[in-house]
Amino acid sequence: MTAASQLRTATPHVVTFNQRPHLRVVDDAASSRSACAHCALSALCLPDGLADKEREEFAALIFHHKRLHAGQALFRAGETFNNLYFVKTGSLKTVVLLDDGREQVTGFHLAGDVLGVDAISSPTHPSEAVALEETHVCAIAFAQLTRLSQRVAHLQTYVQRLLAREVVRDQGLLLLLGRMQADERVAAFLINISKRFKARGCSPFEFTLSMAREEIGNYLGLTLETVSRCFSRLKSNGVLSVENRHIRILDPGALQKVIGARESFH
Repeated sequence: MTAASQLRTATPHVVTFNQRPHLRVVDDAASSRSACAHCALSALCLPDGLADKEREEFAALIFHHKRLHAGQALFRAGETFNNLYFVKTGSLKTVVLLDDGREQVTGFHLAGDVLGVDAISSPTHPSEAVALEETHVCAIAFAQLTRLSQRVAHLQTYVQRLLAREVVRDQGLLLLLGRMQADERVAAFLINISKRFKARGCSPFEFTLSMAREEIGNYLGLTLETVSRCFSRLKSNGVLSVENRHIRILDPGALQKVIGARESFH
């Protein structure tokens, strides 16, 4: 189902966790357990098609790694690649350092997302991941995952899909930067975030962004001032209600029309 059909068929509602419409989908008690069976996000993280025993073996590889505070790095560019990381609660951004010394935001990662995939073909991480808020992650040793996948075919498919997801994400970013105008980029970004909140059991129409507008602009190839003007236009046209980082999509159809017939990126 496309973003447009999701937004057209859904009825506006708000699902809140911990008193705010955000990605606190795992309670404190559950977040302290390592067993995937107790995690509300296991459907997003665990591979499909595993038999019960295979699922248990995969889950046994995952361990609760660490809690990150806002601004703290999960890993940095150049560090040895050992683990894949699953976001349990909170969110992170990934950043690469350009040749001229500037930073480029390459992605925003929400609960249920996997980080470190871009390092699978390299001995070191090509990017760094930084927490945007209080964040909990789980980790799985990639070497152990590789050994297990040698005898579990579904795990080989799982790793291939993780790599394919990275390719699709890169293609989506290139589409944004190469063909879309500023308003289209911001609208596509918001539709993408809306879809991702919906997939995690949160409201697709009301949410709080964990990233600053400057970070959104960096990701979309826009200045802070341009992003702010785009938000202001969407607000004045009755498409959004905007209060700092709190967003309400008032007219999903109008938001989709901003990008016309284009598909939102994944």
